[in-house]
Amino acid sequence: MPAILKGINDKMTEGPLTGSYARDIRVYIYDGKMHPVDSKEIAFILAARNAFKEAFRNAGPKIMEPIYDVDILTPSEYVGPCMSDLNGRRGMIINQDMDKGFTVLHARVPLAELYRYSTTLSSLTAGSATFTMRFAEYQPVPTDVQTKLLAEYAAQAEEDE
Repeated sequence: MPAILKGINDKMTEGPLTGSYARDIRVYIYDGKMHPVDSKEIAFILAARNAFKEAFRNAGPKIMEPIYDVDILTPSEYVGPCMSDLNGRRGMIINQDMDKGFTVLHARVPLAELYRYSTTLSSLTAGSATFTMRFAEYQPVPTDVQTKLLAEYAAQAEEDE
Protein backbone atom coordinates (compact mmCIF):
# COMPACT_ATOMS: atom_id res chain seq x y z
CA MET A 1 0.00 0.00 0.00
CA PRO A 2 2.71 2.59 0.76
CA ALA A 3 4.21 2.15 -2.72
CA ILE A 4 0.79 2.48 -4.35
CA LEU A 5 0.02 5.64 -2.38
CA LYS A 6 3.42 7.06 -3.30
CA GLY A 7 2.77 6.48 -7.00
CA ILE A 8 -0.66 8.11 -6.83
CA ASN A 9 0.61 11.09 -4.83
CA ASP A 10 3.50 11.57 -7.26
CA LYS A 11 1.11 11.68 -10.22
CA MET A 12 -1.30 14.02 -8.39
CA THR A 13 1.56 16.42 -7.66
CA GLU A 14 2.83 16.32 -11.23
CA GLY A 15 -0.67 16.68 -12.64
CA PRO A 16 -1.96 14.30 -15.32
CA LEU A 17 -3.56 17.00 -17.49
CA THR A 18 -1.43 20.13 -17.61
CA GLY A 19 1.34 19.52 -15.13
CA SER A 20 -0.45 21.41 -12.37
CA TYR A 21 -1.37 19.50 -9.25
CA ALA A 22 -4.66 17.68 -8.84
CA ARG A 23 -6.57 17.95 -5.58
CA ASP A 24 -9.74 16.85 -3.79
CA ILE A 25 -9.54 13.36 -5.26
CA ARG A 26 -10.64 10.11 -3.68
CA VAL A 27 -8.95 6.90 -4.82
CA TYR A 28 -10.19 3.39 -4.07
CA ILE A 29 -7.89 0.39 -4.41
CA TYR A 30 -9.99 -2.71 -4.67
CA ASP A 31 -7.61 -5.37 -5.93
CA GLY A 32 -3.94 -6.20 -5.87
CA LYS A 33 -1.55 -9.01 -5.25
CA MET A 34 2.04 -9.19 -4.13
CA HIS A 35 4.55 -11.95 -4.66
CA PRO A 36 7.35 -12.02 -2.07
CA VAL A 37 10.08 -12.76 -4.64
CA ASP A 38 8.96 -11.06 -7.87
CA SER A 39 7.25 -7.92 -6.52
CA LYS A 40 9.33 -4.77 -6.26
CA GLU A 41 8.32 -1.42 -4.83
CA ILE A 42 9.02 0.42 -8.09
CA ALA A 43 6.61 -1.87 -9.95
CA PHE A 44 3.76 -0.85 -7.62
CA ILE A 45 4.70 2.84 -7.87
CA LEU A 46 4.67 2.75 -11.68
CA ALA A 47 1.46 0.72 -11.83
CA ALA A 48 -0.28 3.18 -9.50
CA ARG A 49 0.96 6.19 -11.49
CA ASN A 50 -0.26 4.75 -14.79
CA ALA A 51 -3.59 3.58 -13.39
CA PHE A 52 -4.23 6.97 -11.80
CA LYS A 53 -3.33 8.83 -14.99
CA GLU A 54 -5.70 6.71 -17.10
CA ALA A 55 -8.55 6.83 -14.57
CA PHE A 56 -8.14 10.59 -14.11
CA ARG A 57 -8.37 11.31 -17.84
CA ASN A 58 -11.39 9.01 -18.23
CA ALA A 59 -13.20 10.78 -15.38
CA GLY A 60 -13.63 13.99 -17.41
CA PRO A 61 -11.73 16.36 -15.11
CA LYS A 62 -12.12 20.13 -15.26
CA ILE A 63 -9.29 22.62 -14.94
CA MET A 64 -10.05 25.31 -12.39
CA GLU A 65 -8.81 28.89 -12.56
CA PRO A 66 -8.75 31.67 -9.96
CA ILE A 67 -11.32 34.41 -10.47
CA TYR A 68 -10.69 37.87 -9.03
CA ASP A 69 -13.04 40.70 -8.10
CA VAL A 70 -11.71 43.80 -9.86
CA ASP A 71 -12.81 47.36 -9.04
CA ILE A 72 -11.80 50.02 -11.56
CA LEU A 73 -12.02 53.73 -10.70
CA THR A 74 -12.04 55.72 -13.94
CA PRO A 75 -13.27 59.08 -15.28
CA SER A 76 -16.65 58.69 -16.96
CA GLU A 77 -15.33 59.35 -20.49
CA TYR A 78 -13.21 56.18 -20.31
CA VAL A 79 -15.93 53.78 -19.14
CA GLY A 80 -16.61 52.42 -22.66
CA PRO A 81 -13.00 51.46 -23.44
CA CYS A 82 -12.58 49.93 -19.96
CA MET A 83 -15.74 47.83 -20.35
CA SER A 84 -14.68 46.68 -23.82
CA ASP A 85 -11.26 45.67 -22.53
CA LEU A 86 -12.79 43.72 -19.65
CA ASN A 87 -15.08 41.85 -22.04
CA GLY A 88 -12.06 40.95 -24.17
CA ARG A 89 -10.42 39.51 -21.07
CA ARG A 90 -13.31 37.12 -20.35
CA GLY A 91 -14.41 39.49 -17.59
CA MET A 92 -17.97 39.82 -16.39
CA ILE A 93 -19.09 43.29 -15.34
CA ILE A 94 -21.17 43.01 -12.20
CA ASN A 95 -22.07 46.58 -11.38
CA GLN A 96 -21.21 50.20 -12.00
CA ASP A 97 -21.33 53.04 -9.44
CA MET A 98 -20.56 56.75 -9.38
CA ASP A 99 -18.11 58.14 -6.83
CA LYS A 100 -17.14 61.85 -6.76
CA GLY A 101 -17.34 62.30 -10.52
CA PHE A 102 -15.67 58.98 -11.26
CA THR A 103 -17.22 55.71 -12.36
CA VAL A 104 -16.44 52.56 -10.42
CA LEU A 105 -16.73 49.35 -12.43
CA HIS A 106 -17.09 46.13 -10.45
CA ALA A 107 -16.14 43.05 -12.44
CA ARG A 108 -15.01 39.43 -12.09
CA VAL A 109 -12.01 38.50 -14.22
CA PRO A 110 -9.87 35.33 -14.47
CA LEU A 111 -6.39 35.92 -13.09
CA ALA A 112 -4.80 34.63 -16.31
CA GLU A 113 -6.40 37.55 -18.17
CA LEU A 114 -5.08 40.19 -15.77
CA TYR A 115 -1.48 39.87 -16.95
CA ARG A 116 -0.18 43.39 -17.70
CA TYR A 117 -3.62 44.87 -16.99
CA SER A 118 -2.10 47.85 -15.19
CA THR A 119 -0.26 48.92 -18.34
CA THR A 120 -3.30 48.42 -20.55
CA LEU A 121 -5.58 50.36 -18.20
CA SER A 122 -3.09 53.21 -18.06
CA SER A 123 -2.96 53.31 -21.86
CA LEU A 124 -6.74 53.21 -22.25
CA THR A 125 -7.36 56.02 -19.77
CA ALA A 126 -4.29 58.24 -20.29
CA GLY A 127 -3.11 57.24 -16.82
CA SER A 128 -6.24 58.50 -15.04
CA ALA A 129 -7.72 55.18 -13.82
CA THR A 130 -6.78 52.86 -10.99
CA PHE A 131 -7.88 49.38 -10.03
CA THR A 132 -7.85 46.97 -7.14
CA MET A 133 -8.23 43.22 -7.26
CA ARG A 134 -8.90 40.50 -4.69
CA PHE A 135 -9.37 36.77 -4.94
CA ALA A 136 -13.01 35.66 -5.22
CA GLU A 137 -13.18 31.94 -6.06
CA TYR A 138 -12.12 29.14 -8.38
CA GLN A 139 -14.24 28.32 -11.43
CA PRO A 140 -13.83 25.80 -14.25
CA VAL A 141 -12.17 27.24 -17.34
CA PRO A 142 -14.31 27.34 -20.50
CA THR A 143 -14.09 24.25 -22.71
CA ASP A 144 -12.19 26.02 -25.49
CA VAL A 145 -9.57 27.28 -23.05
CA GLN A 146 -9.20 23.83 -21.47
CA THR A 147 -8.75 22.24 -24.90
CA LYS A 148 -6.06 24.81 -25.75
CA LEU A 149 -4.24 24.20 -22.43
CA LEU A 150 -4.31 20.43 -22.93
CA ALA A 151 -2.95 20.75 -26.47
CA GLU A 152 -0.15 23.08 -25.33
CA TYR A 153 0.84 20.73 -22.51
CA ALA A 154 0.80 17.69 -24.81
CA ALA A 155 3.00 19.52 -27.34
CA GLN A 156 5.41 20.58 -24.59
CA ALA A 157 5.57 17.05 -23.15
CA GLU A 158 6.23 15.62 -26.61
CA GLU A 159 8.97 18.19 -27.17
CA ASP A 160 10.62 17.33 -23.83
CA GLU A 161 10.82 13.63 -24.72
